Amino acid sequence: MKEPSTSNARHRCIRLRRPATVASVEGPFVPDGASAADVERHWQALRAANSAYFEGRILHVLGVHRNGHGGATVHVVECAYRYYAVGERGLDTGVRPLGVKGFTLAGDAVLLGQRAAHVGGYPGCWEFAPGGGLEPGVAPEEMVRRELFEETGLRPSVAPVPIAVLYDAVMRTWELVYRLRVAGADHPAPTREYPALRWIAVRSLLAGERPGTLSPIARTMLGLLTEAP
Repeated sequence: MKEPSTSNARHRCIRLRRPATVASVEGPFVPDGASAADVERHWQALRAANSAYFEGRILHVLGVHRNGHGGATVHVVECAYRYYAVGERGLDTGVRPLGVKGFTLAGDAVLLGQRAAHVGGYPGCWEFAPGGGLEPGVAPEEMVRRELFEETGLRPSVAPVPIAVLYDAVMRTWELVYRLRVAGADHPAPTREYPALRWIAVRSLLAGERPGTLSPIARTMLGLLTEAP
């Protein structure tokens, strides 16, 4: 598989020494970059092509800035998912969702999952598991725990540790990255999100071993893995 290009993309990374603050403003947010009719037309086309699309609520990032002492503040507002999803059909409304990602570690190994063919971003690519959108009203630490269990069946043995805030310039999403530890390297069963999951020694991964094509954001996250003891 050819690796997704990042030649015209600029990822951003803010390393954290303490948890990021997610500050919500009153919503909902309705972008003015596209007409409601255009959004509806593209949304219905997406749903006709893939039944996995469903109407939901996301958090749109208004801005991110450092707040001193190794932290960051992420300003968000609630928004309908469709305003982001239609970007896959070339209609960029300016919505930038907030999500969570994690390095799941067991001993000296880290867990990677291959994204399913039906997903909207990076289908077939490998990434660090888990990952998902942050739902309104849910704390990021709880969300990453929930995603880990839903996508792998694993539960962390200690509290998630915040590592960074990343911007994925390809998918146009912001991500809160955490380190997760589990008690043992059990072999998770395939799931709808990840038809394949694999543990790889951190040193082998950093030395160039790959289970397959890594997504661009996973390649960016490799630099953070060295900081996750």
